[in-house]
Amino acid sequence: MVDCWLNEGASFSLLRVSDMSKPEEVQVFDYVNAEGSGDVNVEESDKRLMELGYKPEFRREMSLFGVLGISFCAIGILTGSSAAFQAGLFSGGPLGLFWGWNICSFFMLLVALSQAEICSAFPTMGGLYFWVAKLKPEFPVLAYCTGWIYAIAMNLTGTSGNLTVALFMASLAEVGSGRTLTRLEITAIAWGINILSGLINTIGTKAIGRMSTFNIWWTLGGTFVLVITLLVKAPVKNAAEFVFTDFENFTGWNSKGFVVLLGFLQAVYSLEGSETAGQVAEEAVQAEFLAPMAVIGSIVGSWIIGLAYMLALLFSVQSINSIQSTSYAIPIAQLYYDAVGKRLTIMCLAVICLAQFMAAVTAFTASSRLYYALARDNAFPAKGAFMALNRYQAPYVGVWLSVLIGCVISCAYIGSVIAFNAILSSAAIAVMLSYLQPLAIRVFWPSSLTVRGPFHLGKWSWAINVISLAFTSFICVLFILPTGFPVNKNNMNYAVVSVGGIILIVATTWLSWGRFHYEGPVLTNVTHASDSNEKAT
Repeated sequence: MVDCWLNEGASFSLLRVSDMSKPEEVQVFDYVNAEGSGDVNVEESDKRLMELGYKPEFRREMSLFGVLGISFCAIGILTGSSAAFQAGLFSGGPLGLFWGWNICSFFMLLVALSQAEICSAFPTMGGLYFWVAKLKPEFPVLAYCTGWIYAIAMNLTGTSGNLTVALFMASLAEVGSGRTLTRLEITAIAWGINILSGLINTIGTKAIGRMSTFNIWWTLGGTFVLVITLLVKAPVKNAAEFVFTDFENFTGWNSKGFVVLLGFLQAVYSLEGSETAGQVAEEAVQAEFLAPMAVIGSIVGSWIIGLAYMLALLFSVQSINSIQSTSYAIPIAQLYYDAVGKRLTIMCLAVICLAQFMAAVTAFTASSRLYYALARDNAFPAKGAFMALNRYQAPYVGVWLSVLIGCVISCAYIGSVIAFNAILSSAAIAVMLSYLQPLAIRVFWPSSLTVRGPFHLGKWSWAINVISLAFTSFICVLFILPTGFPVNKNNMNYAVVSVGGIILIVATTWLSWGRFHYEGPVLTNVTHASDSNEKAT
């Protein structure tokens, strides 16, 4: 199949030749550009979107800071580093945390560069899903599975984020009043946060864009406040030797190298999410340039901010054993309490808690846009419902499906913390699994990217994609390995079970429904089909 574009002033046409041996079989579709908006960048972005087969449905109201903020929110560097800090501290200690952070940040930057190149060529709402669909259209099952796995991952990420907000609030309550909240109370708070996330997402693009822009400054300002507070108030400052070389092992494993590698998971968990900028590409001005810049910029910024924050934590930690035996819902609360006292701990946890909330909100933004993109291409049932937009330009059905799933999964926390953690750990793995498909296609079929956007890697493209694919594959395996030894029912890594469940769900939907309905991206800006012979002439 060959596509050719004819420029006809204010409009342009697509000539689709399905069989080159039969040139008379030409399908011609006319596409009319959106009426002049007065903004050249908007018109260019809308034109590129129509070239990809979609008519503009969303107002382009997001600037660079808005799109960058979406990725920053999704990464949630303060929150990811805080919530997962103990994982690295107990698996490798400061040695693993410091070197793991820098090593993983470098490789995640390479992954971001690979994603940014594709994003620049295909700046559409489907993100990873649409990239796979365009890179390998002859295998629609790849795009279908990528889209479903990534949508589930984003939904689980939002659910995880909202529960983490509840855990931070529970820690605040315990620090402030000494009262320990029950799992039922924490779940009730998580429900409230889920619903509030849904309400904010229902307001639409302007609210999310402004919130994500605010999140950039909140993250920068919050990091500065936390770093200064820790370094000034901590009664004992650790030596550089401790920060850069101290090894800790609470895992039971005897292999020092393996224990340090387990600590790497904290860094990867904290740095996932830069690709979220692609989910709002159809709502951004000059998306073919700003979206890939946001993908890269969010990783670079998170690398620097996260390093400064981590160093402050490591220089200020008073007792690793105290953190390991804490009763607080979030173990890092104990680090703050030991280092800065009760009142400042409340302030610091509040800063992190708000950042975590904004991160969780944008996860539902991403999942709802994915449901929209999948429904648009017949990869998701109830197409009309999931493509419906309210007066705030929000795909509200996808938003509230995300909320519903979040509330249902949160209930698992009441019965078993281990089961709930397994479900949410699978979110991080599912994100990395979603990364694999476009990277693998770019490595094994380098010519699959037939067009280039404003941002591309040139001669370095294939080498960077190879390294990115190898790192992502390695992390996917590392995520499912047991983190404790000897392995028992309490320390078993049940994430492999939940990931298997996700893969089973996606495979079942493909076999029972998807293969009968999904054939690839559906053109939505076709206005009419003219007589082919007349147009060809």
